[in-house]
Amino acid sequence: MTAPPSDDEIAAVLMALAEARGSTKSFCPSEAARRLRDDWRPLMPEMRRVAKTLPLRATQRGEAVDPVTATGPIRLSIKTGTPDEIPDASRIT
Repeated sequence: MTAPPSDDEIAAVLMALAEARGSTKSFCPSEAARRLRDDWRPLMPEMRRVAKTLPLRATQRGEAVDPVTATGPIRLSIKTGTPDEIPDASRIT
């Protein structure tokens, strides 16, 4: 059995996708999960939890949502704003 990915591994994949898309294009967190495991669906709660700690914006139908509590599909993109509005990505919990 394969060990689950660490928060740092998840964060690295999420941020790589976000940076590749830039500030104008979003992505589904399942894209990142698929890069980590063939059996990616069980990773989705962890993907959302880690995404919340990063400078990423979660949206649903174009509206900002909490990635952990939102139900249904979400999209992630690089958060834009002042540094005070962007969480410290080094504080992954």
